[in-house]
Amino acid sequence: MAQNRFIPSRLTTWPLPGMPEVRPGDDLVAMIADAARAAAEPGEPESGLVDGDILVVTSKIVSKAESRIVAAADREDAITAETVRVVATRAHPGGVTRIVENRLGIVAAAAGVDASNTADGTVLLLPLDPDASARELAVGLRALTGVRVGVILSDTLGRPWRDGQTDVAIGAAGVHVFDDLRGSTDAAGKPLQVTMPCVADEIAAATDLVKGKASGCPVAVVRGLGRFVGELDLPGAASIVRPSERDMFRLGSEEARAEGVAAGYEAGLVEGRGLGYSDGYADGFAEADAEDA
Repeated sequence: MAQNRFIPSRLTTWPLPGMPEVRPGDDLVAMIADAARAAAEPGEPESGLVDGDILVVTSKIVSKAESRIVAAADREDAITAETVRVVATRAHPGGVTRIVENRLGIVAAAAGVDASNTADGTVLLLPLDPDASARELAVGLRALTGVRVGVILSDTLGRPWRDGQTDVAIGAAGVHVFDDLRGSTDAAGKPLQVTMPCVADEIAAATDLVKGKASGCPVAVVRGLGRFVGELDLPGAASIVRPSERDMFRLGSEEARAEGVAAGYEAGLVEGRGLGYSDGYADGFAEADAEDA
């Protein structure tokens, strides 16, 4: 049986200050490389990065660079356009919260449509392909700096059964998004059967602590987890999304109940029609037989 391959290490993370406001068409690779170079400490390489570093980039600046800014007089219309399946809706004094599955398969409030830090009358949509965006950044940064880095794109999501939000990975390149420990053993020698930490989400959440939500630092560096940095063709963050056939909580409770009632009503209607037809046919046949007699 495989042994637990975890190696204790020191984890360090820090934000890259000095990033300018990102606009459509901006070269994010150059902007991030410049910020890393400017933040380099004495004794560090000129690039400010070393092999095994992981850069966590807030997806919002990727959306801006990729011109994912759309005019939307009503944010709700943009949410509807990005929605492929409604999971749950709840009315509250401030309006209606919609938990939906968006076109990326991500289940989130408001389909990931963001109206903060954008011009009035516009909203930001998530990148079209976050994994491809992460790969483009990783390729560019590796080429420009000569350093073997990984890249994670992060966004903020809520969690079922828990208040508050945390950052998670919605895109990744050059990073193992899972640490699959299944088949290894714990410290007591017991086999691990389902243990598979989502490293990409853990890293994204850790960097949110140093980036903050209103600090103007949309990029952070993580050092000390080089064992998770790998080739650029590793599975991306899309592999984190649980397939629908394994989703035990596909609908909100009220929506599931309504769906069950509707299905039961339709099934009952079909059955009732069938019984009514057969009973009516039998009665009519008996009546006709009696008249003939």
